Amino acid sequence: MRQLFILLFVIVFSMGHAQTPSDTTSTAPADTTAWDNLLDGVTVTAQRQLIKQEVDRTTYDVQADNDSKTQTAMDMLRKVPMVTVDGEENILVRGNTNFKIYKNGHLDPSLTKNAKDVLKAIPASSIKRIEVITDPGACEDAEGVNAILNIVMMDNNRMEGISGSLYGSYDNLKMPSLSAYLAAQMGKAIVSANYGWHYMSKKITTNNGYIERTFLESGNSEVVHNHGVNPGPMHYADINASFDIDTLNLLSASLSGYYYKINVQGSADVTKLDPMGNHIYSYTESYYMPSYSHHSWNGRLDYEHRTHRKDEKITFSYMLALTRQHSNQETTYSNLVDFPYPYDGFLQKSRERFTEHTLQLDYVRPLWEGHKLEVGAKYIDRRNNSLSEQLFYESSLAPTCDDFNHTMRIAALYADYMWTRGNWSARAGLRYEYSYMKGHYPNGKSPDFDKHLSDWVPQASIKYQINDQQSIRLVYTTSINRPGITYLNPAVRIYPGGEQFGNAMLGSVRTHSIGLPYMYTSSKLTIQLWPQYRFVSNALGSIIYARGDTRVQTYGNVIRQHRWQLESYIQWKPFDNTTFVANLNLSHCNYKSDVLGLELRQTSMYYYLYVAQKLPWKLQVTAYTFGNIGRSSDNIYSVVEPWNRYAFTLQRSFLSDDRLTVRLTANSPFHKNQHYKTRTTQGDIVGWGDSCLPSNGRFFRITITYRFGKLKNKVKTTDVTIENNDLEGGISRGK
Repeated sequence: MRQLFILLFVIVFSMGHAQTPSDTTSTAPADTTAWDNLLDGVTVTAQRQLIKQEVDRTTYDVQADNDSKTQTAMDMLRKVPMVTVDGEENILVRGNTNFKIYKNGHLDPSLTKNAKDVLKAIPASSIKRIEVITDPGACEDAEGVNAILNIVMMDNNRMEGISGSLYGSYDNLKMPSLSAYLAAQMGKAIVSANYGWHYMSKKITTNNGYIERTFLESGNSEVVHNHGVNPGPMHYADINASFDIDTLNLLSASLSGYYYKINVQGSADVTKLDPMGNHIYSYTESYYMPSYSHHSWNGRLDYEHRTHRKDEKITFSYMLALTRQHSNQETTYSNLVDFPYPYDGFLQKSRERFTEHTLQLDYVRPLWEGHKLEVGAKYIDRRNNSLSEQLFYESSLAPTCDDFNHTMRIAALYADYMWTRGNWSARAGLRYEYSYMKGHYPNGKSPDFDKHLSDWVPQASIKYQINDQQSIRLVYTTSINRPGITYLNPAVRIYPGGEQFGNAMLGSVRTHSIGLPYMYTSSKLTIQLWPQYRFVSNALGSIIYARGDTRVQTYGNVIRQHRWQLESYIQWKPFDNTTFVANLNLSHCNYKSDVLGLELRQTSMYYYLYVAQKLPWKLQVTAYTFGNIGRSSDNIYSVVEPWNRYAFTLQRSFLSDDRLTVRLTANSPFHKNQHYKTRTTQGDIVGWGDSCLPSNGRFFRITITYRFGKLKNKVKTTDVTIENNDLEGGISRGK
């Protein structure tokens, strides 16, 4: 609780030293000269409304926030409703990581995967607004995600020149980061580019853990002490370009992606005990995965044609996404005492390739005042190829080779209808998707299979604007999840005490949700309350069982999930220089599986509290704390114990227009280590685990950002483009 008291102290200190505006009023004198003299030296300021609720999204006006002049896109996210950013700059939307990030209305796979790196390099001054799309319509369906985070860049295209920013950071965990953002306009052509690099050191990637498992049938237990590191560099890049052919035609293109190559290595001491605590066997496992590499790149081309009718347009889009993942893992076993397995190590070779082509056509037509129709069609050709080989050392076991190709073709038709009249607005949409899946085994190890699926995906929302400050909505959404190659690949991975394999017969998952969000906004206070109910009848989940004392894991559509939750957001500005933000998510979840014969109920609250105080001499201090109250869970077997993190920052800007900003960050300064504890409470195997990562504990970081140039615009993009977000489990554009 120490960090909570510290945060309260900072809040009280901030309020006590904030400048309180005068409450006095005056009447203008008749003498205008005297009136002018009275005004001399007085600055009258007015701030636009920062937060706005629309029928399908909540919008944060970045340009209306004075901090946008000196801060980055990542800093702005800390103030956006339903978005939280922790001390390591991991982003949560609506309390979880199940979201996608768009830039200017279209999916950016690289940004989705590496948001905390890319957004630190983008100056907030280049962003127009940030949208949390909570219930996307059928035309921009958030297939399988809880929300879309849309970063809308500035759209002033009349200025010539160059602008950009440079970003660098370093901390006592020895992780340097460098990145650069550049935007330029030359006539009708606009280009922006972003490149970043950081090195994950041994110190920051060190992980230590403890696992204890008990096999209920035999009563035997297993104790594991593990340690590992995975140092290596990471590169990411994003290039966007557009060209105004004429006033009615726009062509835009982009290329983005990331690459990392790390050396994974570690060890574990394993001991097996009988029910009385007597020794059965023990060994030391050492694993080494040199040059584990991962590439993920995507290119996109959009053509937009506008007619002479206002707001009528047609858009054609094509996207190619590629992911390549390679690893060679060597595992050896030493210090063998009564070791029962017929090998003393193995070599595991894995190659995974993901290729996706997407074509999309969208048409938007205003019908008459207050009515608009959007229709479209989409086709996806998605191919996954996985090759896995396992060679055992000093063993009579035959080598294994699993070659699996998975093809998925999806055709979709969709329509959205939008209506506005007075204080009422509504949106209704319907999407039909036909999916064809085929599994092929080139080595003939198993018979091929195929599956045909048809899904209807309705969406609907209605909003009533009670008055200028209050609004309320009723929202119903459905979404589709499809299994990725990790869940589908039937290749069996064998290791002492365990087996793991996928399930090629998995099907798509449908999620339903209904909510009643309410919002109140004023110049000093914003409150959003969102009660919601979510239901899934055939969710993907792990199937974990014991075969003797062997732990076996696979996957299946075996979970029914009911979730009641209340999301709340509060932004309070008691004084001009003080801002307080709270994001709270209270949820009660029930997981049930008739196949497994298990049920788990949990109630917990995720919280995020943030306070910022501006001080003299262009100083700004912030403090925030976040964590979970009560046990939480995302599966039917285990729960996560309550946890908490906290951090403080001190920032100062220099030079004209505050172009240079220096920030000092202290993460959990009063706790050297922060632990993450889980408990497996049911199933054939029960136990608990404790992991400790340096990045969750005490560290100190210095960050320097420099902005240059005067151009404040974006790469112009079409209003509609491709987004594919339906995969769950496996490599893809954003994995």
